[in-house]
Amino acid sequence: MTASNSPQGAAPALSKLHILALGFALLMASVCLILVEYASLRSSLAAGVEVQMRIVAGNSVGALMFKDNAAADEILSSLSASSDIDAAALYDIGDARFAEYTRVQALPEFQTPQTADDPRHRSGLRHTEFWQPVAYAGNRIGMLYVRANLTKLYRQLAWYIATTSMVMLMTLFAAAILLGRLQRAVVHAEERVGYLVNYDTVTHLPNRYAFNQRFQSLLDEAKATQSRLALLVLDLDDFKLINDTLGHHVGDSLLRVVAQRLMSVVRHEDVIYRVGGDEFAMILSHAEDVERVEVIAQKFIHALTEPLVVDERNFYIGVSIGASIFPDDGNDVAHLLRDADAAMYHAKSRGKNNFQMFSEEMHHKSSTRLNLESELRIAMEQQQFELHYQPQVDLISRKLVGAEALIRWRHPTRGLLYPNDFIPIAEETGLIGSIGNWVLRTACQQAKSWQEQRFRPIRVSVNLSGRQFREDTLVESITTILHETEMNPDMLELEITESVLMDNAETTVARLKELRAMGMHLAIDDFGTGYSSMAYLKRFPVERLKIDRSFIRDIPQDSDDVAITVATIQMAHSLKLEVVAEGIETLAQTEFLCDQRCDVGQGFLFSQSLDQQQMTDLLRSGKTL
Repeated sequence: MTASNSPQGAAPALSKLHILALGFALLMASVCLILVEYASLRSSLAAGVEVQMRIVAGNSVGALMFKDNAAADEILSSLSASSDIDAAALYDIGDARFAEYTRVQALPEFQTPQTADDPRHRSGLRHTEFWQPVAYAGNRIGMLYVRANLTKLYRQLAWYIATTSMVMLMTLFAAAILLGRLQRAVVHAEERVGYLVNYDTVTHLPNRYAFNQRFQSLLDEAKATQSRLALLVLDLDDFKLINDTLGHHVGDSLLRVVAQRLMSVVRHEDVIYRVGGDEFAMILSHAEDVERVEVIAQKFIHALTEPLVVDERNFYIGVSIGASIFPDDGNDVAHLLRDADAAMYHAKSRGKNNFQMFSEEMHHKSSTRLNLESELRIAMEQQQFELHYQPQVDLISRKLVGAEALIRWRHPTRGLLYPNDFIPIAEETGLIGSIGNWVLRTACQQAKSWQEQRFRPIRVSVNLSGRQFREDTLVESITTILHETEMNPDMLELEITESVLMDNAETTVARLKELRAMGMHLAIDDFGTGYSSMAYLKRFPVERLKIDRSFIRDIPQDSDDVAITVATIQMAHSLKLEVVAEGIETLAQTEFLCDQRCDVGQGFLFSQSLDQQQMTDLLRSGKTL
C-alpha cells in the first residue's frame, strides 16, 4: 500500500527544470540590468564631458577674439586632468584649427568641425566625439571639438558585470538550495497526506479508505479466480460509555491498546483495519482462513478477555464479531459489509462478546431495524406517540393510588407498538432523550389536567431509561418540564431500573439525592434482576421497590419465587420502603401478596393499561379495582 500517489521519480527532473528556468530568468534580468547600466554610464560620461566643454568654450572666447594661440593652447591643456579626454581642438569662425590638445600616445585624426549652433556628439564603440559652439554676444565665433575614450566606462561596466554575475550565481545557488528544501518539504507533505489518506492517526492501522481499496481489489481477484473471501467486522462492546464517562483521550488510548492486542494474535502478513469509531475489520483471502473464520474470531474474543491497561487502570472490554462470506452472502463490497454488520449486531443482541456468521434472517432483522430507526425520527416529528396508563391499586383498600405512564407508538402501518419494540433502538440512536422528555412532559400535563378536574389525587409514575438517567442535563430538563406544566413534584414518581442504579452506584446516589431534593418520589423498577448491594440500597434515597413481574408470575406455586418475594417485601419494609408488585393476574397472587403485607399492586387482574380517555373516565367514576 503506497503512502502517496504522486510520481516520486519525476521530482528530480522537475527540480532541474525549475533551476534552469530560474537561471534563464536571472540571466535575462542581468542582461537587462547591464544594458541599463551601460546606457547610464555613457549618459554620465557625456554629461561630464559636456560640462567641461562649456567651461572651456567660455574661457576660449577671449583667445579667439584676440587671436591668442598660446592662451588657447593653455586652456585646452586643462582638459588633461580628465583621463576620459584623448584630444581636443579649437576652430575659429572660418573652421580653421586655431589650437589643439592631444594626450601622449593618443593622436586622433580630427574630423572636420560640424558647423552648428547647438552642442552635439557622435558615439562609437571606442570613442565619443563632442562639438560645442563658442559664442560671444549670441554669435558663434568658433567651435570646440573633444574626443573622449570609453576605457573607464568599460572598466566600470566590467566591474558591474562581474558583480551582477556574482549576485546572479549566488542567487541561483541559494534558490537551488531553497528549491531543494521546498521539494523535500513537498515530498514529505505528499507522503504525510498519503499516510493520512490511508492510515488512522489514533491506532496507526489502515483506515476505512485503505480497507475499501484493498477489499475491492481482493474481491475482483476472487471473482476472477472463483475463490472465496471472508470479512470479519469487530465492534467493541460498551465503548461509548468509556468515552462519555472518562473522556475521548482515555478512549483513544484504549483504542491503541485494543489495536495492539488484536495485532498480537494475527500473522505478520494479516492486516486489521480501523473502519469506524470503535469498529475494526479484517479480510481473509486464503481458502484455509475462510474455513477457519470462527477460530480466528474466537482468537480475537479471547485476546480481549485479559484486562487492558490504560494510565495504570484496568479496563475489561468485550468485542462482538460478525462475518460474511463471498460469494455465499454477497457479490460486492456494500452487500458483504452490510451482511457482516448485521451479523455483528446480532452478536450484540445475543449478549455481546461473541461471534455470529451472517444469515438471511439477520438481514431481515437488520433491515427492519434500519427502517424502524428512520421511522422513529418521523414519529417524533409527526407526534405518533401516545401515553397509556397502568393503574396502581392499594392491595388492602383496592383504591386507585397511582398510574404508571407507558409509551405506545401508533405506527401508521404496523399498528400499536409497545416499548420493547422501539425503546432499545431509541437508546442506541440517542433519540431516547427526546422521547423520554416527551413522555415526562405529556404525563405531567395530563396529571395537571386531572388535578384541575378535581379527581382523586393519584401519583403518576414515569420510567427513566438508563441513557436518559445518565445524561448531564437530566435535572435541568426535569426542572424545566415541571415549571412549564406547573406540575406538583409531590405527585410525580420517577422509576429507575435496578441495573441502571448499580451501573455506577456512587454517582447514582448523588443524582438520586438531587432529584429527591426537588420533591419527587423515586422507585426502583424491576427489583430482583440487577443484584443490588444492600450497602448501596440503604444509601439510595428511594421510597418504593417494584418487584419484577418474573417473580410474581408463578407464585404461590413456585417455592423459589415465593422465597424471593417474601424476602424482598420483608427487606423493603425493614428499610421503611413501600413495595409494589407488578404483573398481578390472579386472585391467588393477590391473596398471597396481601398476606405478606405488600402495599401496592398493578396488573391485568385490576386493569389493563388504559389510554388517556379511558383513564380519565376511570378517575371520574371513582371506582375501586
